Amino acid sequence: MAEDKSVVKQVEAPPLAPLNLKPRLAPTPRRAPKYPVRVKNAAGQEVILGDPRATRALVALMDVHAVNGGAACHWGGPAAFAEIMAAIHGIMFSVPGREWHEAFNFVNDAGHTENGVYALRANYGFDGMTFEDLKPFRSIKSKFTGHGESHLNPEGVLLSNGPLGSALPQSQGLAIADKVAKRDRVTICTMSDGAAMEGEAKEAFAAIPGLASKARVNPYVLVISDNDTKLSGRITKDAFSMQRTFAAMGALGWNVIPVPNGHDLQAVYLTVEQGIAAAKADPTRPVCLLAKTIKGYGIKATEENSTGGHGFPLANGERIVDWVNEIYSGQQPPEEFLDWAKALRLDWEQKEAAKKAKAAASPATIAAAVKKDKVQSGLAKAAVRAAQEGLPVYSISADVQGSTGISLFQKSLPDRFIEVGIAEANMISTGAGFAKAGFIPIVDTFGQFGVTKGNLPLTMAALSQAPVIALFSHVGFQDAADGASHQATTYLAATSAIPHTIVIAPSCSEEAEAFMYQAIKRYAADRASGKDGDTYIFFVGRENYPLSWVENARYEWGKAQVLQEGSDVVLVACGPLLSKAIEAGTKLAEQNIKATVINNPFVNRVDLDTIGAAVKACSGRVVTIEDHQVVGGMGAQISHALSQAGIAHRIKSLGIHGEFGQSAYVAEHLYEKHGLTAKKMIEAALTLIDRK
Repeated sequence: MAEDKSVVKQVEAPPLAPLNLKPRLAPTPRRAPKYPVRVKNAAGQEVILGDPRATRALVALMDVHAVNGGAACHWGGPAAFAEIMAAIHGIMFSVPGREWHEAFNFVNDAGHTENGVYALRANYGFDGMTFEDLKPFRSIKSKFTGHGESHLNPEGVLLSNGPLGSALPQSQGLAIADKVAKRDRVTICTMSDGAAMEGEAKEAFAAIPGLASKARVNPYVLVISDNDTKLSGRITKDAFSMQRTFAAMGALGWNVIPVPNGHDLQAVYLTVEQGIAAAKADPTRPVCLLAKTIKGYGIKATEENSTGGHGFPLANGERIVDWVNEIYSGQQPPEEFLDWAKALRLDWEQKEAAKKAKAAASPATIAAAVKKDKVQSGLAKAAVRAAQEGLPVYSISADVQGSTGISLFQKSLPDRFIEVGIAEANMISTGAGFAKAGFIPIVDTFGQFGVTKGNLPLTMAALSQAPVIALFSHVGFQDAADGASHQATTYLAATSAIPHTIVIAPSCSEEAEAFMYQAIKRYAADRASGKDGDTYIFFVGRENYPLSWVENARYEWGKAQVLQEGSDVVLVACGPLLSKAIEAGTKLAEQNIKATVINNPFVNRVDLDTIGAAVKACSGRVVTIEDHQVVGGMGAQISHALSQAGIAHRIKSLGIHGEFGQSAYVAEHLYEKHGLTAKKMIEAALTLIDRK
């Protein structure tokens, strides 16, 4: 690359003006909160805010509905942010003479706190919301998704959130664009201390004040909730202290205003008011409000828990009445909250009684239940086995090791792992360094973060002859409740074309264990012989599946697995949706249609010997199913390989057709909505063989 010394004549153009986009955000609420609390502003005037206790109670109540439906949800984050959100919304919703969104851009980067925003706004009646609307939270029927998603809730969410640190730089774009458009608007962004560990957050930490100092940014206020807590525990204890990062904010150009107690609503309100005034008075110095909070605040058990009750700790309505009472600290909670809690408790009691009655009435079953486990447990078991055999396996994590399953390895061999914090790109690049130093690095995170934040590091690792082994879980719609921001639906397309990278999608724990063990052995053999070696990426789901699909299964490296042989149509699947192909094959047999059912774990290394032979035997009829976009997915890669080999075929690929997902209690609800079912596989097969 060289300096651009070209000379270009400037041209005339009409004045720069943005497109006239119709606002989609709901207007300012026209009434005060149903459950208010009063504070004083800087002028000594009384101000009405939404009661943070009501926010916490509503979060707890709506979360019970979600867990009853089968979804995970969050408590610790919204409990920590309740006072901060109350103050910010109170100020935004009190703007005279114009709508709140004309005076403020509000961006919540802390996606795990979005249910707290829903609860607070329901207290105001924002967008016509009622408390009843909170009950289907995280279900497929609700726009109140696990994290804020503007494609489903444009009335309440300006920028989608979820992947920590990603909404912050987008809010930077809003503030710069407002400056260009000469708008009188303040941008407020809320984020967690965990999100501050992300690389893109650190880039924005430098860029916002840097560009503001050049008068390129509108007034900007960043609010950080600092409680030293993340999903898997304490940030300082498990990773490293963030205090030096926060101490450096002033040197970067931020006007840092500390908030010693983020749960003192009066103090929080005055500080937010002060911060907005300071940002308006001097837009060249963006404001950072650094608020000390307690994750899980309001419930003693979660305040003291090492994760702050990150995920909602109640599995049902058994203890919800006690929770609501504790949130109100001995004062009388609103009757409707208590009645709601008592109804949830009664529902639990009735379900428990029904279970006991059923158990008493039914004789003990003789047939043994099919043993199930998470697929990722096999990956961790293989890593432990390889380490016990003397191979230098080392685990590098980014906070979610309990969810990805690699924590089994870390607990078994506690001196062979490191957590780099909530920083997926840094994790993979650290793994590349370990590879260069002669170790066998295993990196882990959710599939969405691995392929989005980790794609360039994966490419550079391969380019540097520093391959890694990646364990990326919760792929596709398997992360149902967290919604579209967490649902990796492009994971195969995003990684399959990276050179020297093998993409593997195992469908059961035994298969995962076999292929992870073989991958580690192959990695070691390649490196020991002087070869560059390959990166191996394992994509797995979240839910439990049978340990194996057939007895005495053989898992041959690079080979597709034939589970059922036929001559009419080939059904191919991998990963979480293999069970759909097996079910479809069984039901087609009942119609005297013989299907070959194939498990295809090596997605970007199509086993033409097996799949090609099966396709020829079935007169070219193929149906594929995958928890992935059809563009660039497994079906597309199979069809391309068959075409390249000159194997004539007609293919029906079932997958996701260019749409984002959404929250749902369980993945099956999304599979049904998007046609990823055995029934749809059967319909596709019948179409191919002209039997509708």
